[in-house]
Amino acid sequence: MTTGYFTSVDDVAARLAETGYLASPSVATTVFLADRLGKPLLVEGPAGVGKTELAKAVAEVAGARLVRLQCYEGVDESRALYEWNHAKQLLRITAGRDESWDETRTDIFSEEFLLSRPLLTAIRGAEAKVLLIDETDKADVEVEGLLLEVLSDFQVTVPELGTISAERRPFVVLTSNASRELSEALRRRCLFLHIGFPDEELERRIVRMKVPGLDEALAASVVRMVGALRAMDLRKVPSVAETIDWARTLLALGADTLDETVVRESLGVVLKHQDDVLKAAAKLDLDAV
Repeated sequence: MTTGYFTSVDDVAARLAETGYLASPSVATTVFLADRLGKPLLVEGPAGVGKTELAKAVAEVAGARLVRLQCYEGVDESRALYEWNHAKQLLRITAGRDESWDETRTDIFSEEFLLSRPLLTAIRGAEAKVLLIDETDKADVEVEGLLLEVLSDFQVTVPELGTISAERRPFVVLTSNASRELSEALRRRCLFLHIGFPDEELERRIVRMKVPGLDEALAASVVRMVGALRAMDLRKVPSVAETIDWARTLLALGADTLDETVVRESLGVVLKHQDDVLKAAAKLDLDAV
């Protein structure tokens, strides 16, 4: 079952670009195949390269509702799938004291008392949706078991209600920073895409699109400088998001060039650890940019 949002790889690239997301050929191709084949898309890569933004961009161009499950250590079925509204159930039980338990039980375990969480919300109803399962690698291994039924058959089993199947499959994006290895069973159900740092030309285009007021030569210098930082042995290399932040910083400062003073005073925008700042300040060759 396809979601049918895109007609070709070029259509993906063109429509994502309209939202401000510049997709490389590999990104555009994989998004098209995920759409055409109706397969979940597992996107891995370092933080800040546009994994989450890809899901948001797909939702925007498709006119679909974005449903997001933010994963973290300790997220469980009640946060990811569904839970019962216990307070409302208690009120209903109290109000129906004269009823038999069978009558009460049938009522309190009905749709009225069910609280949908992201996974269930994504497969209910005929509305177009994009399901974003963000930072999947931060969730406990047990949570992957919840995902398997949803991503295999696009259905959820609620013991009291039965099996709820998708009327319309969502476009599914799972993101991972690869902080732990995801199970092979989960990977088999997905198409895989790795998004790394873009090449210099693409990153320059991204900066020019996101910070249109920045001089082209200065944008090129920023991108080359960030490339030099990424080549260093740093605790946290700058992401694309931080390249954009630096470009916006230079624009706000009214800088015309990346001179030594500007660089040293604004390194904290792209580097977030003091030892990285000191290492970069000592090693950067400003003549190269």
